[in-house]
Amino acid sequence: MPQTPHIERHFTSSEIVRDIVIGMSDGLTVPFALAAGLTGAISATHIIVTAGLAEIAAGSIAMGLGGYLAAKSDAEHYAKEREREKREVAEIPHEEMREVAEVFQSYGLSEDETWPIVQALKRQPQNWIDFMMRFELGLKSLNRGVRSLVRSRSRARTLLEGSSRSRHIFSLRMQLVHCCIRSWLP
Repeated sequence: MPQTPHIERHFTSSEIVRDIVIGMSDGLTVPFALAAGLTGAISATHIIVTAGLAEIAAGSIAMGLGGYLAAKSDAEHYAKEREREKREVAEIPHEEMREVAEVFQSYGLSEDETWPIVQALKRQPQNWIDFMMRFELGLKSLNRGVRSLVRSRSRARTLLEGSSRSRHIFSLRMQLVHCCIRSWLP
């Protein structure tokens, strides 16, 4: 009797869904709240619409810049930590071997069971460093395809999301809106 291979399909886009939900929530709430607040204070529709559009533009610029700076700092942090691990593997290999063993022992393996794994990693320095980055520090390297996805996600967030999480960015957005409104008022 022929058997079909077992194929597991797991949902792996939870971060993207989270970003979309947060972005839609914040990206729609802030402009509508601004428009609602201005409607009570100003009767000129064109000013309210322009202020809403200015808020969306300012929020997009702020989120784009914030996303770029966050990605840049993450990349710099990863590179520094990788260099540190590379240096530690070369200069204090016994300490790093102990740390690898501790990772596996935290999963219930005995010292005798971890030793062959530690020795195998020691013979493959790049994989050893990758292992330490992932399991000691909890840092994952982004390959080229994932970086493109992250950039696309960041751009989508920029368009969809305001920035209620940051008072400074919110303040800049409100200053831009205030300047636009002030230029149209008599």
